[in-house]
Amino acid sequence: MSETATEAFGLAQIGQISVPVSDVARAILFYRDTLGMKFLFQAPPGLAFFDLGGVRLMLDSPARANAGKGSVIYYKVADLPGACRVLMERGVYLEATPHLIAKMHDHELWMAFFRDPDHNLLAMMSEIRK
Repeated sequence: MSETATEAFGLAQIGQISVPVSDVARAILFYRDTLGMKFLFQAPPGLAFFDLGGVRLMLDSPARANAGKGSVIYYKVADLPGACRVLMERGVYLEATPHLIAKMHDHELWMAFFRDPDHNLLAMMSEIRK
């Protein structure tokens, strides 16, 4: 890579996120049926893939030793209270109900937190324009 190309280099787009799970079949049910994600395919050994608006989510049971220890994934939603109601109706326990995180000059940032069956922390976020 040239010096100019090196200076211009910057990671800017996520292609895939991996989440460790202990039971891929159980995780598929949760992510597909409870969270309503678009299931793409399942592949050996113990992998399942979902489409999240062009970003692929991979559920990875071979990485199960790390289940519950991964990064937090924040999913954008337009109606945070409504999304929380739907998830609670589907049996999801919210660890933190919708709450204000920060007031920006043009919007407020709100979040709510919950866990998947492997105790991976997940979040929903909504930017409410002023």
